[in-house]
Amino acid sequence: MLNRISLRQMEYFVATARHGSIASASSQIHISPPSISAAIAHIETELGVQLFVRHPSKGLALTPLGMHVMQECEGLLERASRLYDIASDSNDSIQGVLRVGCFQPLAAMIAPEVIFGFARAFEKVELHMVEGDQQELINKLHTLDIDVALTYDLQLGEEIGFESLAQMPPHVLVSELHPLAQQIAVTLEELAQQPMVLLDLPMSREYFLSLFSKAGLEPNIVARSRSEDVVRSMVANGFGYALFNVRPKSTQSLDGKRLVRLRLAGEQRPMLLGMATYKPMKLSRLAQAFMQRCRAYISNQYIPGMSAASFFDPHISNPAGPPPR
Repeated sequence: MLNRISLRQMEYFVATARHGSIASASSQIHISPPSISAAIAHIETELGVQLFVRHPSKGLALTPLGMHVMQECEGLLERASRLYDIASDSNDSIQGVLRVGCFQPLAAMIAPEVIFGFARAFEKVELHMVEGDQQELINKLHTLDIDVALTYDLQLGEEIGFESLAQMPPHVLVSELHPLAQQIAVTLEELAQQPMVLLDLPMSREYFLSLFSKAGLEPNIVARSRSEDVVRSMVANGFGYALFNVRPKSTQSLDGKRLVRLRLAGEQRPMLLGMATYKPMKLSRLAQAFMQRCRAYISNQYIPGMSAASFFDPHISNPAGPPPR
């Protein structure tokens, strides 16, 4: 069960129960109301219970079952906190230099909560984050320039260990005026007839192109960029569609134009988001502690800063909130 309800979702629920409203909880824990609402909805869906009764004038009140769930969540959160206390009080406390690699398109979403949140929890940790494409991260693991990388399962090689945390199915991004924008899902055959803007990163590029080649198709690439933001802006301005695995909650490009996300029809291989390490190198206690945080904060149901995968992939159930509007 714990791998389906994250500690972070429990924290949001408990904060709401204590403060009596999502708005009050949001101001106290500095998390947006939609994120808190999505966490509560996920717990209710996962457990099949109603946690709150909503009173228009009095805010939220716990149901009897909600009270029991809150007590259990408080106990679990307290025990999780004691794990950190035990580690801090031991002779071999969590301290030292931790070098974390992060796949560049993921960094804006998961780095604040997962990576730098770890350093905030442990004052004696000196954290260095290195962003890069897949090839750069693999090279830095081999040269021991980073201890662990948050990235995809692309062409890792025999010496790289990988632990999957979440599936990242591909989806299609178009402008709101694109001829396919009103469809729920699109096929590769439909996309092959349209101009494409390619996220041109090593290994990611090959992954996207392989989706077409396996179907005996060839995309019509009209523009390329190594920057996710540039690709999104090109798409929003009508230059073509793009394929992505990352799912930012924002449905706007940096210039403010609206983007539409569509499901890619058919059985497509998802990328797996997880932790990559160098097998010949024994993991430090610090690296192991960081990896445990990643397990608690990243799952199919919740990835910081991202929309639920179930919006794009019907095979993944129990979304952590509504699809972006």
